[in-house]
Amino acid sequence: MRVSSRLRGLIERDRMVVAPGVFDGLSARLAQAAGFEVLYVTGGGIARGSGLPDLGLLAMTEVAERMVQIADVVELPLIVDADTGYGNALNVQRTVRAFKRAGVAGLHLEDQTFPKRCGHYADKRVVPVAEFAGKLRAARDALDDPDFLLIARTDAIAVEGLEAAIERMEQYLEAGADMAFFDAPTSEEQVAEIARRVAAPKLINMFPGGRTPLMPVARLEALGYRLMIVPGDAQRAAIRAMQNAYAAIRRDGSTASMLDQMAAFEEREAAVDTEGWLARGRSYDR
Repeated sequence: MRVSSRLRGLIERDRMVVAPGVFDGLSARLAQAAGFEVLYVTGGGIARGSGLPDLGLLAMTEVAERMVQIADVVELPLIVDADTGYGNALNVQRTVRAFKRAGVAGLHLEDQTFPKRCGHYADKRVVPVAEFAGKLRAARDALDDPDFLLIARTDAIAVEGLEAAIERMEQYLEAGADMAFFDAPTSEEQVAEIARRVAAPKLINMFPGGRTPLMPVARLEALGYRLMIVPGDAQRAAIRAMQNAYAAIRRDGSTASMLDQMAAFEEREAAVDTEGWLARGRSYDR
């Protein structure tokens, strides 16, 4: 079964799918080992993993290359942050084809101007409705897989208000989007209002410290949301862990004082299946 068909089947169930954010092959392997069914490839995570902020600074080809690396080491369906599509409608078509070739099962496009910025930053701008609807039509025309999940993200709540964002989303769904993603609603009331008024399958972004209040998975599921992404939490945890390790090395010359906070040597190698690779290599020696 194609990964896109597997993803469709999961979304069509009457319960929430939780997709943690991954940003490289190692984080994807660890998330798969934790038992998740779907992974979310975060554009902000890829940018920060490159030492850059989430301001649309990476080229499409740089992001697509990371998709290939991730898809090559996990079997789970991947949903990808495709930002604004990296340009106009024709750029969107190239982006969609490149990401699909990489092996992903779905992606979301957003209606911010290019270059975009993280949805929970201030001073966002959105393009005209007709321009983004054209991008979605272009994306749909570029796809030869009817199960590939095309998600429309609107950042208009922060720019034009909730009512305008809902009106935008209605047109985006008519243009060919399969799922609605309202980024950065600022209250539980807005989250519930979106669920009540938008009949299409819905994605919600949940993480501590953002503009959207944290809500229990069961509550969101009862409201009708079917996909929850948690984009940057694992990377934030990794940042703190690396800061602690580098501080220990600088202070003590080693990480001996924090071994209980670190994966053992054997655990590190198991995370990337070192023995599996070596065994495959030995199988060709005879």
